Amino acid sequence: MLTLYGTTACHLCELAASLLAAVDVPFEEVDISESDALFERYGLTIPVLRRPDGQELNWPFDEEALARFLD
Repeated sequence: MLTLYGTTACHLCELAASLLAAVDVPFEEVDISESDALFERYGLTIPVLRRPDGQELNWPFDEEALARFLD
């Protein structure tokens, strides 16, 4: 399962979640504001999509970049 790191007040995070939903990719959303460690790591780069193998895709990404990331 993919993890989308972001915050509830992040317009770009909403766009990323919409893109994932549009291509029917299962993912879980993690709000980085609930963890000091996650906020320190991702606070300036959200939204960030993470694969189970640890590879990450930083915003901005589109459907084409997402497809490459998922292959």
